Amino acid sequence: MSFANKVVIVTGASSGIGAATALMFAKEGANVALVARTQAKLAAVAKHVEALGRKALVIQADLSKEADTATVISKTIKYYGKLDVLVNNAGMASEGCLLDGKALQAYDDVMKTNVRAVIQLTSLAAPYLIQTKGNVVNVSSVAEMITCKIPTTFMLYAVSKAALGHFTRCAALELALSGVRVNSVSPGPVENEFITNNKLGNADDLLGKLVGFTAVGYIAKNDEIGRVILFLASDEARSITGSTYIIDNGCLLK
Repeated sequence: MSFANKVVIVTGASSGIGAATALMFAKEGANVALVARTQAKLAAVAKHVEALGRKALVIQADLSKEADTATVISKTIKYYGKLDVLVNNAGMASEGCLLDGKALQAYDDVMKTNVRAVIQLTSLAAPYLIQTKGNVVNVSSVAEMITCKIPTTFMLYAVSKAALGHFTRCAALELALSGVRVNSVSPGPVENEFITNNKLGNADDLLGKLVGFTAVGYIAKNDEIGRVILFLASDEARSITGSTYIIDNGCLLK
């Protein structure tokens, strides 16, 4: 897969799947716009991108804020002059369920970042992606398809990912005749900061529990998700749109 001289935006690029994916795009020749809230972490990823001989644009933005989100596409176009791929990877979880009185707050929190920001970015990016016949890859979760393995207090995270999955299909249909593809990946457990920084207790205990959720007894690494993202963004996937690629080590089989 070659992305020579392509321009790629990756949100949530300061760590985890986002950072790994940004570096993988750079290794394949892309110039990257790195978007996240933490300037220091973004700068560290940018150094790795530049060490590969590619350009890195750091955009510090809180995607739960409409004003911050609105700057991402304009800054990328101003710096690079075009856009080929938008990877909507940024996401968050917030605790709240029907019986603890926090459901509405959790809903508002997760929908701002996990869905509203994706819609805003995709809408702003669409005219430029039409020019380059580019594409969008959204990072969802198998949480959009299951209930019993999701803690009740994280139900609204699952709801937001279900919404993201359907937005992917609807956006793919709208943009298809303009030559823009839209797909998503739905990882199961991935060994990264999303787990180690969790609020559900000891990280090692949680990792052990998550391994038990899989059919193959293995938790994916960031670059495994990144490889599927790169495939969907590449010309090798030119016949694929409106699809969700599940990367869950068999979570849905159990």
